[in-house]
Amino acid sequence: MKLRFLVFLLAAVASAASNPFAGRWDITVKAANATYPGWIEVVDGAAGLQVRYQPRGGSVRPLKDSRIEDSHLILSIAPGTWNFTAAGDSLSGVVKNGTRETAQLTGVRAPALDRKAPKSWTKPESLFNGKDLTGWEPTDPKSNHWVAKDGELLNETKGANLKSTRKFDDFKLHIELNCPRDGNSGVYLRGRYEMQVEYEINREDDYHCMGAIYGMVPVSPRMPEKTGTWEAFDITLIGRRVTIVRDGVKIIDNQEIAGITGGALDSNEGEPGPFYIQGDHTGGMKYRNIKISVPKK
Repeated sequence: MKLRFLVFLLAAVASAASNPFAGRWDITVKAANATYPGWIEVVDGAAGLQVRYQPRGGSVRPLKDSRIEDSHLILSIAPGTWNFTAAGDSLSGVVKNGTRETAQLTGVRAPALDRKAPKSWTKPESLFNGKDLTGWEPTDPKSNHWVAKDGELLNETKGANLKSTRKFDDFKLHIELNCPRDGNSGVYLRGRYEMQVEYEINREDDYHCMGAIYGMVPVSPRMPEKTGTWEAFDITLIGRRVTIVRDGVKIIDNQEIAGITGGALDSNEGEPGPFYIQGDHTGGMKYRNIKISVPKK
């Protein structure tokens, strides 16, 4: 799978000069009742036009019906079509269902975020005080079920997601979690890249299991389930490159995250973002000892 993505990326770079749509794009979809992020990757190579698409929720996926027609990129995304035009490093377009326009599309070329590791990091600082939700806010206060209890951050039942009030760029995060059987949550890095947290009955593949960057970066090796016990994760994110250590075992080693994952708060990849803990899937999730280090200035 890693080799396939490398070939896909190299083809994207080679085709960028001849196809104005080639490359990765951070998309914003503005409908009548909501504005939400998306992402596409376009490759126009020997195998023809290939497009990967990250919907509002769920996993990134290839699009089977994509074409360029009269300087427009046209994507079939049920229940309609997305129609883009390109101008330099920007896209604009519309979503149509039949002849009816249902949303406006804007896009910018995704930033490379190719940064060197810092020479040193700050001393770890707690983001959760173990007593209350200071420094955190629910995405929907009316459906919030997050509480601080016995030094732990507990989601009593499914409801609101929880977001840090501070935003971060590059960082080292230490976080400990306890996931029950059939639990499903996630820790979003910069609010855009989900590290999957799950012990569902129907086991997911390596791109969607515990510790993976959902749909984008698989774990290797895959570790046994530790249902209902505390596990420690140490996550380093520098630009697009992520390293994840689970209970002392490196399961992702300096791998690139191509784009946002489903459930992202926005598609502004060049900006700092908050941590965001998923609470809308299942209850019973616990987190503790959340500590952050950032590059020293």
